[in-house]
Amino acid sequence: MKITRATVNVTSPGRNFVTLKIETDEGIYGLGDGTLNGRELAVASYLTDHVIPCIIGRDPFQTEDIWQYLYRGPYWRRGPVTMSAIAAVDVALWDIKGKALETPVYNLLGGKSREGLLVYCHANGKDLDHALEDVAHHIDLGYKAIRIQSGIPGLASTYGVAKGPGGYEPAERGLPSEAAWATEPYLRYVPQLFAKAREQFGEEVHLLHDCHHRLTPIEAARLGKELEPFHLFWMEDPTPAELQENFKTIREHTTTPIAVGEVFNTIWDAHDLIRNRWIDYIRMTTVHGGGITHLKKIADFASLYAVRTGCHGPTDVSPVSMAAALHFGTAVNNFGIQEHMPHSAETDAVFPHHYTFKDGFMYPGDAPGLGVDLDEKLAATYPYQRAYLPINRKLDGTLTDW
Repeated sequence: MKITRATVNVTSPGRNFVTLKIETDEGIYGLGDGTLNGRELAVASYLTDHVIPCIIGRDPFQTEDIWQYLYRGPYWRRGPVTMSAIAAVDVALWDIKGKALETPVYNLLGGKSREGLLVYCHANGKDLDHALEDVAHHIDLGYKAIRIQSGIPGLASTYGVAKGPGGYEPAERGLPSEAAWATEPYLRYVPQLFAKAREQFGEEVHLLHDCHHRLTPIEAARLGKELEPFHLFWMEDPTPAELQENFKTIREHTTTPIAVGEVFNTIWDAHDLIRNRWIDYIRMTTVHGGGITHLKKIADFASLYAVRTGCHGPTDVSPVSMAAALHFGTAVNNFGIQEHMPHSAETDAVFPHHYTFKDGFMYPGDAPGLGVDLDEKLAATYPYQRAYLPINRKLDGTLTDW
């Protein structure tokens, strides 16, 4: 079998997605996700101009060698654009292998380690009461693990809170908007939120929270310590992770589990975090983490240190990446939990898929390959629209982490 053709599809059914389709001389094709929120066209160009010419004529079964070729061959390594492009190729090749062998991808990764994958959803509200109403709503939908984000008194907006009715979508059409942020009101308010949540919903539901990189290490340590009585499943992205040693400070001051990694690209972003056990969950995605081939290596390394997976699963990765995450999570032994932000009806129509949700768990389905397709005619009716994630500033105007 040889790769004969590869094309990049950019579509925007509510938000932008980049999809790579690799075709073979046996009529089998595979799909890979190359979406990078706010930088979609950079990945599309990287694939079209630099990657696709290099993979034509290659054997799609050689996933390891092709991954190494695309990572080591160009000399310039890492970075979100490069790794998202590599991931798009890698995932498409795994999809081809599964279809050619007429088996789900999880069987190529070692087979099932579990029947279903525990997922967590997002509950949010403009204030504490509205956030708790949304928690109750998601419990009624069957979720057993729920991330809670709430508006903060005195702040016009904050991360994870929808601006209007419907689900939270961080990407916004046009140029980046700017939000104002203050840490102290947030630190005072969040423990109250989780105290009320435990009081209202008890101990059985898993509760999670995302700090979204906004705290200093010692502020994160303080928050983790104050949240200990409420037994969070995890506290996510407490501080920026460029300096991995910052997480040592957090770990030394709290037993609240820590999750990080949605912006990571390679194992080196998490190497010290994992081997020093400064985190409990690694959150890299198949798309931004270089594909299934690389993510499997990271999970195997993490398993040596009792660190579990918790793959990022927002609406800004396509159903192709969600399917890849579900096959990956079905197979790896140290799976922890999977994020689940349901896509819009328009997105689901463009990407028909076999994965399902039921009673707090997701299932990848038993279709050969990933079990996801791309309706190219429908995708063409949703042209690319410029969109960005917001920008964050402190109240005095200083630019800070969003």
